[in-house]
Amino acid sequence: QVQLVESGGGLVQPGGSLRLSCTARGFTFSRSSMYWVRQAPGKGLEWVSTFTIGGTRYYSESVKGRFTISRDNAKNTLYLQMNSLKSEDTAVYYCAKDSQGNVRGQGTQVTVSS
Repeated sequence: QVQLVESGGGLVQPGGSLRLSCTARGFTFSRSSMYWVRQAPGKGLEWVSTFTIGGTRYYSESVKGRFTISRDNAKNTLYLQMNSLKSEDTAVYYCAKDSQGNVRGQGTQVTVSS
């Protein structure tokens, strides 16, 4: 059974940083491309970033240059380092096994506000 557990969210001021983590179980993490998606209040799921099994990283235009995705296959863990946070980054962040977020964890809330 696939299990994805996110952590690391919280309240941060604009310009601040957070690091999200996602621990994976129930599948071969090292052989899976992994994704971060988010859902802002009142909106649908939005793809944020991808880390492919080949090691290529992709970012949405809205986070490029501010967010960094990484992974530790020995720990079955996916990360998202978020810097220079903006109010529009406020959302529930999910790690997922697909870019649409069909298989995702329970999410972690990120609130960017002064």
